[in-house]
Amino acid sequence: MGERGAAVAAEDVLLFVNAAITATGQREFRDSAGQQRLSLDFLHAYMLGNYRDLYAGVLALDINDHNAVLIVRRLLETAAEATPEQRRAEGRLIAARLAMLPPQRVYGLFGALRRAGVNNRRTRAIVRDWLAARPDLAFDAVKYRGGLRETLRHTHLIPAGGELGTFVFRPLTRTRYATPLLEAWRRAHYEQEALYELPYTVAEGFAAKHGVPRDVFLERIAPRMTRLETLRLREAARERGTAPVPGELDRMPLTRLASYVLALPLDERRRRRGELTGALEAAAARVAGRHRGSWGKVAAVLDDSFSASGSGTKRRRPLAVALACHHLLAALAGEYTGLWTSGRDDALLVHPYGPTPLGRRVLDALETAPSRLVIVSDGWDNAPPGLAAEVLRVWRARLDPAGRTSVVHLNPVYDADAFDVRRLSAAVATAGIRDAEDLPALVEIAQFAEGRTELAGLVAYMDARAARMTAAQTVPPKEPAR
Repeated sequence: MGERGAAVAAEDVLLFVNAAITATGQREFRDSAGQQRLSLDFLHAYMLGNYRDLYAGVLALDINDHNAVLIVRRLLETAAEATPEQRRAEGRLIAARLAMLPPQRVYGLFGALRRAGVNNRRTRAIVRDWLAARPDLAFDAVKYRGGLRETLRHTHLIPAGGELGTFVFRPLTRTRYATPLLEAWRRAHYEQEALYELPYTVAEGFAAKHGVPRDVFLERIAPRMTRLETLRLREAARERGTAPVPGELDRMPLTRLASYVLALPLDERRRRRGELTGALEAAAARVAGRHRGSWGKVAAVLDDSFSASGSGTKRRRPLAVALACHHLLAALAGEYTGLWTSGRDDALLVHPYGPTPLGRRVLDALETAPSRLVIVSDGWDNAPPGLAAEVLRVWRARLDPAGRTSVVHLNPVYDADAFDVRRLSAAVATAGIRDAEDLPALVEIAQFAEGRTELAGLVAYMDARAARMTAAQTVPPKEPAR
């Protein structure tokens, strides 16, 4: 591959990575779900057809689960087109990535492979190894019985232990199960007490069958709920006007917590200011970890314009990412200045409103002479249009040619028409972002998009990430089992 070809390949990979981080095939503020899926499908087909090794290597980066599943599926569907060396490398990456995915995603993937008629030896081995590594297959049999049943049927695998196979395929033919969870499921058909030994989503159906009052059920099932289910319970309590249970926000991931906060009415945010701000700061500190306070003087321009409201399926998602980044950058910085496009100075009360005067806020941020400027926006600079790009161009070309201030644009919204996230300026590195938790790694990968892109450095970075991921395959699922 010549020098020009290497540069094109690097640009293609970075474009695809941005899409794989931000795009989920769902409706965005400016694009329909159909446009998103069509654009994303084209990118996957293009990358697989032209850069199979790099396409597989993207599994090691901080892409979202939707695209990780699509990559795995396409690699397995086209296994005949890969060389033996490629299949071995892909197998390691696929196994490591599946270990990171929520189990419902994996069972959905296996179902898609079944419908596509993909049942080669490598696929069966991957399914077998993933099932063998599951911490509690009996739990899967109860919570994901349909997915597990179809997976076993398609791959002709037999689960260890006779009663597990019986439960998956003929669950009510036994009068008793030795495994406590399977026995609890059987008893829940006629005993109300047994349903409280089951996972929440399974117990909910039995509660309805037995006519258990909703309030009673939610109160008693609370210890069996996952973090996300607990958050939904809290929201239900808020809607009913009952007092929230203290401490539930302490375990929430940063971006999800920001989404929860933004869903609250402004009056409630004011009333619970101490609790909500403390939870956001604590979550940001957990993400920052040992890097807390190590980033020097940081300024951020954060987009809270009307387009940050997202869409009906991704409600307020761009604003939630911006709010989470605000708190994370404050934790990472030694000295921090956060500027919202609306001019508001109370992060807890931000809401989507008005135009996007990015250029003016970038000027304000640069006046603080930061060592690092981070812009979190969908890139639609419209008040006036194009000012941010001109400010950044002049700043980089005339005022800071030595690059004393590092500038990175993080965009949480995929632009289906451009097959990429919208960029502010060619002089500034742009990377897609899905969760604020990925911000430190994305700032690192954004360096490859700044100036002349070097394929060799990008490949080395991806190889290092792949080596770390495959060396730690036993990664717990994102959603805890209990």
